[in-house]
Amino acid sequence: MSSQFDVVIRGGTIVDGTGAQPYVADVGVKDGVIAEIGRIEASAPEEIDARGLTVTPGFVDVHTHYDGQITWENRMAPSSNHGVTTVVMGNCGVGFAPVRDGDHQLMIKLMEGVEDIPEVVMAEGVPFNWNSFPDYLDALEQRVSDVDFAAQIPHSPLRVFVMGERGANLEPPTLEDLVEMRRCVSEAVKAGALGVASSRNLFHRFRSGELAPSVTTELDEVLALAEGLKDAGAGTFQCNPNLDNDAEVELKIFRTIAQQAGVPVTFSLIAMPTRPDNWGRYVEGVRQAAADGLTIRCQFMPRPMGVMYGLELSYHPFSLNPSFRPLAKLPLEEKVARMRDPELRARLIAEEPDDPNPAFVGLIKSIKALFRISDPADYNFAAEDSIQAEAARRGVDPREMIYDALLEDEGRAILCSYSSDVPEYLAQSRDLIGQDNMIVALGDGGAHYGMICDAAYTTYLLTGRLGRDGLDLPTAIKALTSQPANSVGLCDRGVLGVGYKADINVLDIPNMILHRPQVIADLPAGGKRLSQKSKGYVATLVSGAVTYRNGEATDALPGRLVRGVRGAPAAAQVRQHEAA
Repeated sequence: MSSQFDVVIRGGTIVDGTGAQPYVADVGVKDGVIAEIGRIEASAPEEIDARGLTVTPGFVDVHTHYDGQITWENRMAPSSNHGVTTVVMGNCGVGFAPVRDGDHQLMIKLMEGVEDIPEVVMAEGVPFNWNSFPDYLDALEQRVSDVDFAAQIPHSPLRVFVMGERGANLEPPTLEDLVEMRRCVSEAVKAGALGVASSRNLFHRFRSGELAPSVTTELDEVLALAEGLKDAGAGTFQCNPNLDNDAEVELKIFRTIAQQAGVPVTFSLIAMPTRPDNWGRYVEGVRQAAADGLTIRCQFMPRPMGVMYGLELSYHPFSLNPSFRPLAKLPLEEKVARMRDPELRARLIAEEPDDPNPAFVGLIKSIKALFRISDPADYNFAAEDSIQAEAARRGVDPREMIYDALLEDEGRAILCSYSSDVPEYLAQSRDLIGQDNMIVALGDGGAHYGMICDAAYTTYLLTGRLGRDGLDLPTAIKALTSQPANSVGLCDRGVLGVGYKADINVLDIPNMILHRPQVIADLPAGGKRLSQKSKGYVATLVSGAVTYRNGEATDALPGRLVRGVRGAPAAAQVRQHEAA
């Protein structure tokens, strides 16, 4: 005889993802959904003692780039080991479908430039056993993972798929091109895509420097994509704005999409020192859109976006200098030995970066403050914590201090710079967490393997921000669960309530630790990537199966492709009364 429950989580403090106050109860899971919340007498094959711990819905990250990783491996780290149970990929207008057989290398080159995934990794890892986007979803249907995964159709591959070389060369589309792009978007959403994604960000380029195909497209083209969503009757339009423009210019485009196509729009909110007023203007634009009956949401990080630099990573302050090129592919030990040569040291410190891609030169030249990442990782830096500030206090050349810092820990040191002043960013983002149409996201898991390690933002929010400036636990959990889930139409998860999907975290928040990122070499073709571990995740469940225990992966791979939007369970119940 089968048990009444497959899993019972006993005695934990429930933070249900709605923003409601916590309460103590048991949670019973059956057949992948939450079957009961309250005092449960029945036993189950799997019992988790959650007394003194916090029980939450699984976290939902709506901005990832696991498009390739899901095709060659089954663990969507570094998201899945930070409590994330559902990821959405296909963001920023890049991905691997739709694609014609002759364009595989073009898609690889685009992902290499925009998302910092080594070409050799994708060439070996991505099978390209698809052409159309529905074909891609059919291929993903065969994959299993430690998280659920959903996809959006990306603009740049779609443009090349429809227009061929003209699309890659940024030529304007014909009317026939627009009709076909619209049809492809509708077809993709009907097959299960959650929406369409584009980018206007001038930083999004091929490694050689050419702009990604979507970046310079005109309004008629993005409207054609949005009309494809309208035709399908579902889906969200995701976009990266042109960060060099005034916020009003980009907001006008987003409003036009939302008005003319009648579809939700979501965009990346990034603090830019070159446009300091844009943040507030974007926030006000989102709120004004809501007042006008339009659905426009922004996605933002709970801390500034950070670029990591190191001798094992994609870039560091001397990596584009001419004298470093002969060292670039050397083993770390040999690289460190060569860099300790006084003559080479002096030459590298004196040189300027040089590269055909102006975005990467700009990345190096724009570094104003670099910080050492400690273990445990503490990202809440003040300006005086930077290496440059330390150099000023000591009266030495900051480039010399940066050079020496890179050689620390036998060359394994990791330095980080941020898109804005950390205290200022924390202050301006505080009131957005948990607010309507303000979505905590931008983890970028599956991309920027050697530059960015932001996928652990879920753990950071619970260690670096909880209790800070009055941020309370129910609001923080809501921001990590039901808000992002609902923003993309996945309303069957993100809440601890009867009838909802049994994606659950059991957390030891007072003892939670976010460790320093480290470099591991486990990608196809021996490629390297940043990894980041944590402490405090007692258990993570996906569809009722335990995928992680005390931070270590189990053998369970219950994650599957999510096709299309999901409504809230018809019989859903969310407990609002006193503790059991």
